[in-house]
Amino acid sequence: MCDSLTRALARAGWPPGALDVLVAHQANQRILDGITDELGLAPGQVLSHIEAYGNTAAASVPVLLAQAAAAGTLVPGQRVALTAYGAGLAWGSTTLVRPEVRAVTEGG
Repeated sequence: MCDSLTRALARAGWPPGALDVLVAHQANQRILDGITDELGLAPGQVLSHIEAYGNTAAASVPVLLAQAAAAGTLVPGQRVALTAYGAGLAWGSTTLVRPEVRAVTEGG
């Protein structure tokens, strides 16, 4: 994931230090710690829910995004990177700038 993530950051023109938040596949804490160390990120920059849910597999990234949005952890304008892999055979990373998102409510 580090290689894929590094290439995605380079394509966006962002050095790792410009990243605000990393949302990564939640296989285990050791992998997240490795990414954090290799890219020189602060532990708080890497979202995690492993301690509460364990390995959430393919749901990791969307669940973390929803949780962070609901908690106010993600704010408009933040530089966010997403990275994940599946069964060790497929992987991918992308970058985005967190947009302003308006909540949709029933009847509104």
